[in-house]
Amino acid sequence: MTGWVFAMVLGAALIHATWNALMKSDGDRLALVEIMAATQFLLSLALLPLVPVPAPASWPYIIANPALTTAYTLLLERAYRSGDLSLVYPLARGTAPLVVAGISIGLLGEQLSAVSQLSVLLIALGVTSLALTRGANGLRDRRSIALSLAAAAFIATYTVVDGLGARAAGTANGYMVWITLLSSPLIVISARLLRRGRRAPIGRRSRNAGMAAAVLSYGASWLFIWALTLAPIAPVSALRETGMVFAVLIGVLFLNERLNLARLASIAATLVGTALLKLSR
Repeated sequence: MTGWVFAMVLGAALIHATWNALMKSDGDRLALVEIMAATQFLLSLALLPLVPVPAPASWPYIIANPALTTAYTLLLERAYRSGDLSLVYPLARGTAPLVVAGISIGLLGEQLSAVSQLSVLLIALGVTSLALTRGANGLRDRRSIALSLAAAAFIATYTVVDGLGARAAGTANGYMVWITLLSSPLIVISARLLRRGRRAPIGRRSRNAGMAAAVLSYGASWLFIWALTLAPIAPVSALRETGMVFAVLIGVLFLNERLNLARLASIAATLVGTALLKLSR
């Protein structure tokens, strides 16, 4: 992985953690999700004339993406209802790289050096172990844990789908715009159905946070998909999940969540994995 691809994915990780913090801190998350998706649809519509049309071979992946993305988004929203950012985000994001690595090596035939494999393992374990640093109360939070793991399954699936799809498309830009055009309306419809019966209009705070999260999420996803066309899927997936470090810091500094020695150890394992990934070739 070249230095600039490494920096690009780290930037995507920071952006990704930031918009997750916006979702967690908002009081009406379904409204925020609806605003996010609607804003991203308008962004993609404006960008559509400026990007190439993806190659025909990529359309099965483009069609598969909306269902996977919608399921992941709604599961994440549900998990944030009862779980802290520093529980839900690490568990959902940390489990996915291990699944992605298994698929990319075992089924897709990608070759990773021993150092790269170790770095992926350290990052995934460092991120996931945060779920075990919450003590008895955290371990009893079974609903949030189950929802986070379900979200992780969809994260792993859409990561592999997008890695293959973006490569087949011949254009990361065109692929990003088209998957957003198709997935955004589905997310909006799903959010509205789940909000049915709530007559309260979407508040200004949720609207503003939703638009900000939309732009951040769009940028993070774009960088990630671009990186998937330039480097093996497994290390790119693992590196993006270093957003856990940013998520924990945001949770501690702005959302009044706890930081203890166990969490610091998890962060240290993740950072060691990140350093190894940068040194591997």
